[in-house]
Amino acid sequence: MPKAVPGGLQTFKAEFFKALAHPVRIHILELLRAGEKSVQELQAQVGLDQSTVSQQLAVLRAKNIVSTRKEGTTVRYAVVDPLVGDLLDVARGIFNKQLIGTQILLRELAREHRRQVRR
Repeated sequence: MPKAVPGGLQTFKAEFFKALAHPVRIHILELLRAGEKSVQELQAQVGLDQSTVSQQLAVLRAKNIVSTRKEGTTVRYAVVDPLVGDLLDVARGIFNKQLIGTQILLRELAREHRRQVRR
């Protein structure tokens, strides 16, 4: 039986997640949850140069994840949909569960190692 080819909706979803798949972009989104910020404000908080922050914002903007608003000569960025923050929270919950599972396994391995050393 031939494999089903992903449709447009799956491609759209994958492209959305690709836009989130960068540590700087995730950090920017976490900062923007508190409210809109300029590139300079984001740059200071992220600790990277202006061109890097602008590049990452361009990716988020191209996928309609962030929007811009001009305030005089300053461009301010904001998250388009507050549900993006909810998505980040859900992901954090998943990661925490995975890390807890990893910690449990590491403890079990350490106990097993101690038992073998005592023999």
